[in-house]
Amino acid sequence: MLFVIFIGLVCLALSAYFIGDAVTLPARQRRTSVNRAARYGSFRPSLGRAQQPFRARVLVPVGDRLAKATLRLHPKTTVEGVGNRLLAAGLGRSISPTTFLALKSGLAIAGGVLGAVFGGAATGAGGVFLFAIALAGLGFIAPDFAVSSRARARRDRIRAELPDALDLMAVSVEAGMGFDGAISKLTEHMEGPLADEFALTLSEVRIGESRQDALKKLADRTGTPELSSFVRAIIQADQLGISLGRILRVQATDSRLKRQAAAEEKAMKAPIKMLFPTVLFIFPAMFLVILGPAFLNLSKVF
Repeated sequence: MLFVIFIGLVCLALSAYFIGDAVTLPARQRRTSVNRAARYGSFRPSLGRAQQPFRARVLVPVGDRLAKATLRLHPKTTVEGVGNRLLAAGLGRSISPTTFLALKSGLAIAGGVLGAVFGGAATGAGGVFLFAIALAGLGFIAPDFAVSSRARARRDRIRAELPDALDLMAVSVEAGMGFDGAISKLTEHMEGPLADEFALTLSEVRIGESRQDALKKLADRTGTPELSSFVRAIIQADQLGISLGRILRVQATDSRLKRQAAAEEKAMKAPIKMLFPTVLFIFPAMFLVILGPAFLNLSKVF
């Protein structure tokens, strides 16, 4: 009953807002036209609020408020930190930190509403609050979990692609190309997150940023220890005048050994991970098939 009253009040408030917006639209348009005519010739007039698109007029302010609410709920979260996490997951150029923070609050609100609906339908009024809190918390942490999983998978792909990329760069440098030319050749012949990161680094160098700063940003964005070691080696080679071809060969061999060690580690962990589903799903069925007839015979005897 309380949930029905809440939904009714929300619908009533939305109806009043849209009716008020429609009723006051002509007056706002006339006011905007008068202001534009008064400012004509002095500077280029900006669009009034009524003439702005729906995204700029409604969605952007709502998103900013939701993002601020997320920052208040989780004070340790910062916009810069969220931006770095999105870059590590490969989402920095498609989702802004403000949008991500607004998405967290939006999913929390949606989860709370759905929890109230399902809780009221399943357990009555007593379960509304519990289900609402549970689904709201799940909606709030779900984007973080998705971004962390994507960043982890992306780091694994970068770690797997690094030896082949370094081999290609070493061949290019030994053939007489410069380091920037080797990166350009890499971006032409390889695809994946590592090639995308090197392409971004090459673009930063071409617009005037120093090579050391661009490589440091590359290491910070990816968060991969092997790539950070490669960046340190390249910077040190630039400072000391060491041959880049030799450095690239050594780094390629080292990263390949690390990749092999990581694969062996995963192979050693596989039997332990397979133990839990085996115990939960396979052993009960085996016991039922093997011991079931024996228990049936015993029940007939006794």
